[in-house]
Amino acid sequence: MTTSIDSFGAKGTLEVGDNSYEIFRLSAVPGTEKLPYALKVLAENLLRTEDGANITADHIRAIANWDPSADPSVEIQFTPARVIMQDFTGVPCVVDLATMREAVTTLGGDPNKVNPLSPADMVIDHSVILDVFGRADALERNVDLEYQRNGERYQFLRWGQGAFDDFKVVPPGMGIVHQVNIEYLAPTVMTRNGQAYPDTCVGTDSHTTMVNGLGVLGWGVGGIEAEAAMLGQPVSMLIPRVVGFKLTGEIKPGVTATDVVLTVTDMLRKHGVVGKFVEFYGKGVAEVPLANRATLGNMSPEFGSTAAIFPIDGETINYLRLTGRSDEQLALVEAYAKEQGMWHDADREPAYSEYLELDLGTVVPSIAGPKRPQDRILLSDSKDAFRRDIITYVTNGAEAAHSALDEAVEESFPASDPVEHSTAHDDADIPSAANGTDGRPSNPVQVRSEERGDFVLDHGAVVVAGITSCTNTSNPSVMLGAALLARNAVEKGLATKPWVKTNMAPGSQVVSDYYEKAGLWPYLEKLGFYLGGYGCTTCIGNTGPLPEEISKAVNDNDLSVTAVLSGNRNFEGRISPDVKMNYLASPPLVIAYALAGTMDFDFENDALGQDNDGNDVFLKDIWPSAQEIDDTIKSAISEDMFRRSYADVFKGDHRWQNLDTPEGDTFAWDENSTYVRKAPYFDGMTMDPAPVTDVKGARVLALLGDSVTTDHISPAGPIKPGTPAAQYLDSHGVERKDYNSLGSRRGNHEVMIRGTFANIRLQNQLLDGVSGGYTRDFTQEGAPQAFIYDASQNYQKAGVPLVVLGGKEYGSGSSRDWAAKGTRLLGVKAVITESFERIHRSNLIGMGVIPLQFPAGESAASLGLDGTEVFDIEGIEKLNEGTTPSTVRVTATKADGSKVEFDAVVRIDTPGEADYYRNGGILQYVLRNMIRG
Repeated sequence: MTTSIDSFGAKGTLEVGDNSYEIFRLSAVPGTEKLPYALKVLAENLLRTEDGANITADHIRAIANWDPSADPSVEIQFTPARVIMQDFTGVPCVVDLATMREAVTTLGGDPNKVNPLSPADMVIDHSVILDVFGRADALERNVDLEYQRNGERYQFLRWGQGAFDDFKVVPPGMGIVHQVNIEYLAPTVMTRNGQAYPDTCVGTDSHTTMVNGLGVLGWGVGGIEAEAAMLGQPVSMLIPRVVGFKLTGEIKPGVTATDVVLTVTDMLRKHGVVGKFVEFYGKGVAEVPLANRATLGNMSPEFGSTAAIFPIDGETINYLRLTGRSDEQLALVEAYAKEQGMWHDADREPAYSEYLELDLGTVVPSIAGPKRPQDRILLSDSKDAFRRDIITYVTNGAEAAHSALDEAVEESFPASDPVEHSTAHDDADIPSAANGTDGRPSNPVQVRSEERGDFVLDHGAVVVAGITSCTNTSNPSVMLGAALLARNAVEKGLATKPWVKTNMAPGSQVVSDYYEKAGLWPYLEKLGFYLGGYGCTTCIGNTGPLPEEISKAVNDNDLSVTAVLSGNRNFEGRISPDVKMNYLASPPLVIAYALAGTMDFDFENDALGQDNDGNDVFLKDIWPSAQEIDDTIKSAISEDMFRRSYADVFKGDHRWQNLDTPEGDTFAWDENSTYVRKAPYFDGMTMDPAPVTDVKGARVLALLGDSVTTDHISPAGPIKPGTPAAQYLDSHGVERKDYNSLGSRRGNHEVMIRGTFANIRLQNQLLDGVSGGYTRDFTQEGAPQAFIYDASQNYQKAGVPLVVLGGKEYGSGSSRDWAAKGTRLLGVKAVITESFERIHRSNLIGMGVIPLQFPAGESAASLGLDGTEVFDIEGIEKLNEGTTPSTVRVTATKADGSKVEFDAVVRIDTPGEADYYRNGGILQYVLRNMIRG
């Protein structure tokens, strides 16, 4: 149990029924009563974990006396109650834990000491690919293929499930991490070792914020912070600004939760909420069903906020009851929230930093596209908008503006790197794309298909229609709305167009249960929406290949075709390499677009087809009423469904249970594995850290500009033939068809190092006009162009340390552990920039790389640095004396012997960070403490 020094005398007891819990009362600290809900959660966290060193009474006072109008300046240490992971980002965490066990053994300690100190859950949901679709055996076939591709990873995770305490794995085919979190894992109020306290979590996926809808404060972090949190280390953060978002009114019939979310995303992106908390309040909150709240929380990364939270109220309790939580838990959540002033009071308005308001009655049906979640389009304007946008894709039109934040938000696995294709062509390249009679670019292509018949494809054809992703498949109102619309369409005699790849991938098995009970599966299947998998599919690019004849027609004729999906992200190249334009829409609209078959469609005036009597059928003729959706929810969904579905959630199917799994406290690494390799971070580690040293004779690996994101640095996306990662797989006998993605191979550092700084959009200014993972190799005569990985290997063999030079906002975007891990393993000792994104800066320290900043107002360019210099950095050794120098002396020597000298600001900002750096990284620090402890 956490032992707080309790400076405020806040420790007390809460009696709920027959149970008694130790709690830390906020009422003991004057000022906390006026705080927003989210800051009350943080205040309780500090009260309970106050240790007098990292967390002091002054930190608690700083929250109690929070000034809503001030810019964030006070750093606090937040200790999340638990950690949640998906399989792509979670595998490296388990690799590191397994490697730590071996390191402990080598240093003479007990390997069983290495366990998560905070509960950790992993949901395997990112690996199912929709290879098979539109047929009754799609689910079985796709899961079989998933196990064939990922068997090595799954054996390893199953070993971890048995080897570690407080680490649980939800096997493949059970659901999407965020939906499993809200429906089962999240208690809203935690109990552990006799204490009750708010459930909080960090997750290795940006959409962890979905749990904000349940009143649970949590957000996505990189693997390094997640590992640290698992091992009991707090997450460093600034007390944020909190944006109050007032909700009033009720949504109108025909308007879905998705429409509300796209409207809110649009508003918050325009307002600017990066790095802030968003908190919903007001009388309208009671009118927002919990599934809709979760949908709003889920989209937090799309508008850029850290969290987007709803306070606890009666609707929270109703949802916990519906999803099968115990009566004792319901009583505890209500009693605790009321005791701590965390129960939503619609008549009380806390002080917020900024204010926004939305009357839910003003929301109208919307979609978003063709390439960003905030590019909202009114459904009534969708045809005109498509016609405006298509010009960009088939003529030499101007690209839509793309900001640093857009790139920062473009986080995903496995498909964040756009597939190489151009979205703009010279007019000369498209002789066939003559304008249609209405001025719209047109390029009709005849396609012959044995399976689907003959048809014509043109620009704008919807070739992917996916009901997918955590965002909407957790929401019964839109999922049942889609199924009822499918029923009405089938009864009118409508059919999906033959060129549409249909996908139904719910986030939990409960969706299948209520479709079954409502008798709606046959209608969905008639339209091609067969169950394809329970996991992230279309939304993260696991769409699978389009039918060969369609893919060929699209690529041979350079057609700009479209995807419509019920997900949260639609960036270029993300959904399918064949698809240039991607649109987000509610599940009912996904089905409507599958019927229409094109984005060049006006649902108000264009008929979807004819009924059996030859009458035109419009969308309004098949759209189900709000009353019917509500009645179906009441009749088709029950508590028992959730209880049954989650009764054996950790058990898995016969495939999981029959995996040949190693046993023992330490993992038996397979030297031939290309998926899971023992991490090198602890090689040669001693109980006492070696002194830190100055950097001498370093070369520049990369000279980079402004707004280089973790997407540019971190390995993600497909593995391109001929690259170092592909060469490694080739040398291990892996065929090209089995490369899989960089995301799926995150447990193998050999693949990941080779994919670091390898993004096709990276611009290394050591080279003129070259994009991608290249640099100049100064160990070779004439310093020729080389892959960054190959040059790094040569530098390391020659004993030459490396530095990276960057501009403003270096490392912005989602926190990616491999952005820091890869940097370290490439031999980089220091990164010198104009400014850092906070989390990437701390991740670099967590991997033993020192972050430095140019003097204020200076840059590599203003100092005359071109990356060909040799760097010496003096003054780092002062850290050995227990203090952190404010600056270090950097000397860059040019080929002609002339020198550029400057004092770089040391961005090790807290005593804890200095400890991590002195130990060579956060994992080494934790490991040494574990052994000593």
